[in-house]
Amino acid sequence: MTAPLLFITGASSGIGQALALAWARRGGRLALVARRGDEMQAWVEAQGWGPERAAVYVADVCDVTALTAAGRACIAAQGLPEAVIASAGISVGVDTAIESDLEVTRRVLETNNLGMAATFQPFVAPMRERRGGRLVGIASVAGFRGLPGHAAYSQSKAGVIAYCESLRVECRPFGVRVVTIAPGYIDTPLTRHNKYSMPFLMPADEFAERALDAIAAGAALRVIPWQMGVLARILRLLPNWLYDRLLVGRARKARQAS
Repeated sequence: MTAPLLFITGASSGIGQALALAWARRGGRLALVARRGDEMQAWVEAQGWGPERAAVYVADVCDVTALTAAGRACIAAQGLPEAVIASAGISVGVDTAIESDLEVTRRVLETNNLGMAATFQPFVAPMRERRGGRLVGIASVAGFRGLPGHAAYSQSKAGVIAYCESLRVECRPFGVRVVTIAPGYIDTPLTRHNKYSMPFLMPADEFAERALDAIAAGAALRVIPWQMGVLARILRLLPNWLYDRLLVGRARKARQAS
């Protein structure tokens, strides 16, 4: 029970799963949140982890009541985590001209924004009282400038960056670090169907190791890989007319099938 504990959402695939595996390789314990508890438990057992290494909590990140209850259950059963990573997220193309896509936008925002706040909520006060811990939000370089066809996702990830910044300032006097990780293009099931170029594409396991290093250092904001951080800064400096000209006609994220 002395090994550091990580509470993480979105560990059933992609970036979240890579982060969970990297944490376990470093000797840590895991509290894993998933909608499908049986599948998550089967994955845990496939890794050879017993209950002393990993526990599964069933909750949908869009269900605030269930998600906050999972956090409280983790504290009661495993103790207060060293780190909490809100990694669950969805990325779906939308077209605001299509009325049904408004519901897609609602789901993206509920998952990527409200779900993050609900993930953190049970841990903020106990970490402040302990005067230590890490609250980690997974953002995206898509949160720095809006991408065509990606309005809901860019909106949600810009919200993650701003939300985590607000929380960081609130928690700093209590010794609690709030870390924002902004991935570039990471090789996961989420990106493999993209029909556009993905510069500096990085394997998920390499991303996870770099992200855990940033979390351990208490970095306020870390873009991974660093090359995408440079590109993001350049894009932020471009005047709107030039940015628009460069991005118009770019291949878009696929919409959700009707």
